[in-house]
Amino acid sequence: MAGAGGRKGPFRVGLVAATAAGRRHARILAAAWPHARLVEAESVAGALRAAWRDCDAVVAFLATGAVVRILAPLLGDKHTDPAVVVVDEAARHAVALLGGHAGGANALAAEVGALLGARPVVTTATDAVGLPGLDTLGWPVEGAVAAVSRAILDGEPVRLVADATWPLPALPEHVRVEIAPPSTDPAAPEQGESAAGWRILVTDRVVPLDGRTVVLRPPSLVAGIGSSRGVPAAEVTGLLRRVLADAGLSPASLRCLASVDLKADEAGIRATADAYRVPLETWPAADLAAVDVPHPSEVVRAAVGTPSVAEAAALRAGGTLLVPKTASAMATVAVARHAPRGRLALVGLGPGAADLRTPRAVAELRRAAVVVGLDQYVEQIRDLLRPGTRVLASGLGAEEARARAAVAEATAGHAVALVGSGDAGVYAMASPALEHADDRIDVVGVPGVTAGLAASALLGAPLGHDHVYLSLSDLHTPWEVIARRVAAAAEGDLVALLYNPRSRTRDWQLGTALDAFAAHRPPDTPVGVVRNASRPGERVHLATLATLDPAQVDMYSVVVVGSSQTRVVGGRMVTPRGYRWRS
Repeated sequence: MAGAGGRKGPFRVGLVAATAAGRRHARILAAAWPHARLVEAESVAGALRAAWRDCDAVVAFLATGAVVRILAPLLGDKHTDPAVVVVDEAARHAVALLGGHAGGANALAAEVGALLGARPVVTTATDAVGLPGLDTLGWPVEGAVAAVSRAILDGEPVRLVADATWPLPALPEHVRVEIAPPSTDPAAPEQGESAAGWRILVTDRVVPLDGRTVVLRPPSLVAGIGSSRGVPAAEVTGLLRRVLADAGLSPASLRCLASVDLKADEAGIRATADAYRVPLETWPAADLAAVDVPHPSEVVRAAVGTPSVAEAAALRAGGTLLVPKTASAMATVAVARHAPRGRLALVGLGPGAADLRTPRAVAELRRAAVVVGLDQYVEQIRDLLRPGTRVLASGLGAEEARARAAVAEATAGHAVALVGSGDAGVYAMASPALEHADDRIDVVGVPGVTAGLAASALLGAPLGHDHVYLSLSDLHTPWEVIARRVAAAAEGDLVALLYNPRSRTRDWQLGTALDAFAAHRPPDTPVGVVRNASRPGERVHLATLATLDPAQVDMYSVVVVGSSQTRVVGGRMVTPRGYRWRS
């Protein structure tokens, strides 16, 4: 569920309705969202004001004009006001009225639309034209957000200067991206360039702001904390604030605080992490003792089992020490800068139909700066890609090359989406990609609807009990191995989904597999064939082990072989959930 500007705790959605139809729509949302509730009061206006006061977002089943008149006197700041979505009486439209992308209203409108079958109405300029909002990247942002966003929209030259290659979304071509090492001043204009140009700076350093500059704060800093038992929170917080200020570093770029695990329950350190809204990560003393630090201490070793806490904890996951340990009476702080990690999203696009593509898959495609995939799959989702997205498409048979290319782009620090049909982890690109991915990148798996699930839904309920996925392609697996697996599935009385069942050059494997099933199941065992599930030319055919003609099957088909318990009921293939068939 979408988040809203700066609020802590569970996300709360207030639902306000005036009519029976509105309350009916509201109940659908309340059933789907654990933190949503219908807000009621003596009047609809009172309920709307209460939802505004108590919730992070409001979905109002009212007229837009009425909502505007009631809420207008309450408006404060877009970064703290609740998001507001208005839905009409017939639930045809979900209008993102207040909060846009910064407050989460645009995303909330999309979620409301998905649940109610309503069309999301979004008027935020960047969202409308497919550009990433500078305040929607999940990082703190400072400066002239509106002015620079308008410059991007107007196609004016914008200079993005980052202190490293961070996994940012795609940006249009008129945004010139440069990498400036941290030792240089990213705010300084190039020789011959006007200081008045539009700029986006991506840095953890404190830099001067003006009316033409936006600063994105990447999560690059780790503060190592050591302390005596019972250290006051004010001392830890004050020392950390002073250390960052003296080094010219922004607290908005803190990724986490780090310490030895003996300090995991230290109230003063935990309170400091809460104050900065970052997690506290702790490590065993033995792990910290293995980290090479510039200022080890035998006194510290004797006390906690490692010669360094602050410096070692700051460096534990790698990085460069920026601020050596600095001590107060009861606390010690050190700060390290950690290199950015690339991002690899493994995205399953589903079986083909756009409405079987998950919202999470769409979000990852729009977040990516680089999309890698089979050319025919990339064509299915080109309309979802943001302007400036770099596409690496290739033809059939290049799976290994695509996997290596995606990992290489992510390792270089980019935000990458590697796409495939169905689910990325089922006979698709997740496995070859993860064979090459190491701990230098973050990996995000995005589940997808498999062809087997789409076929099962069209056939009825053949997967009601234990089942197995099998590929009959011997391009990567010897047929002897496939045959043993088919025999085991047949003997185990498992429903079998057969992928890659038959091609022009592999025309005998399916018949051989069906013979193996027939040796253990009655000849009237149902067999379903679904071709082009959810795609143009979709075809569903029901047969039996005795009657299925393998010549009707090709590589666009999924074959589902029932177990001995599978039946055809009302023209649908059904496998009972229990071991006894209940008539």
